[in-house]
Amino acid sequence: MLEFSSHLVALRVIISCVGLTGNVYLIFFIIQTRVSSVKTFELLLLGLATANLEEILIVNIYDIVILQKSYAVSDAWLCRSLKFLTVFGEMGSILFTVLISVYRYQKLRDAVKRVNLPIYLDNIHAAWTTICLCVGISILLSSPIFVMNLQGPTGNLMGNHTWNHTGCSPDFFLCSSNHCPTVNRLYKYTFILLCYLLPLAVVTVTSSLIVVVLLGPRTAVKPIGSVSGSDQNERKRNVRRLHRSTIAVLAAMVLFLVDWTLYLFFQMTFNATDFPFWVELEFFISTSYTSISPYVFGLGKSLFTIKNLCKK
Repeated sequence: MLEFSSHLVALRVIISCVGLTGNVYLIFFIIQTRVSSVKTFELLLLGLATANLEEILIVNIYDIVILQKSYAVSDAWLCRSLKFLTVFGEMGSILFTVLISVYRYQKLRDAVKRVNLPIYLDNIHAAWTTICLCVGISILLSSPIFVMNLQGPTGNLMGNHTWNHTGCSPDFFLCSSNHCPTVNRLYKYTFILLCYLLPLAVVTVTSSLIVVVLLGPRTAVKPIGSVSGSDQNERKRNVRRLHRSTIAVLAAMVLFLVDWTLYLFFQMTFNATDFPFWVELEFFISTSYTSISPYVFGLGKSLFTIKNLCKK
């Protein structure tokens, strides 16, 4: 068991380092190279990478520092704060992923059918407004943690679970099969509906529409006499770059769907307080997307090329 545990810790460290490296690189690359003429897609990637980075850091702090038996935590405020930050980062990552999937579908559809006409999010002020709205929604959906009932059936903080002596439960909703206060139950199922099921549905629909556009017939655009051949070639190159980036987005969406569908399945099937390896299972499922997605998006934007890496 000790060897198995050490292997899990080593795997956790590797995944965390890979995720931190990818997200930090993506953040610094966008800030350094796009600051003067930032585009909406890069701005959304910046928001996603920041949310991913925050989630990976807080999840590691919560899981390793707080949930280890050697650290006794009886302060309910500390537990609530760490839970809030974890859910905030998770929600930010999910919402930015939904925004990216919708935005990329609209751009691809317009590039194929309407000669790449601008859309609402192409306006940088509209993009910033939407990003602020995502941050506000993340805060709003994370805030109920501060008013949830932390008293277990025995009256102790977080219950009296023999596997964990810290006072902090691994179950963010604090809703076990034998004790689930009404406010906790309401928050749990509202959160699952709005933060898991709805984003999964949106990403599924937009991913399917992206596949339809990619596999569908191309709308021929007749050349205009006043448009030079170099301009037409430039437009073709832009469309090819858009398709390459879109394929990367589609790959990231598939990863998102697999990860969060699995997470939702285990969340609805197992009781976190009774399942001994819930912390490890939750970590590997929830951080696999946040760790791998920056590389997928970066490859689609040619950010992880040898040329760019050498420049950095």
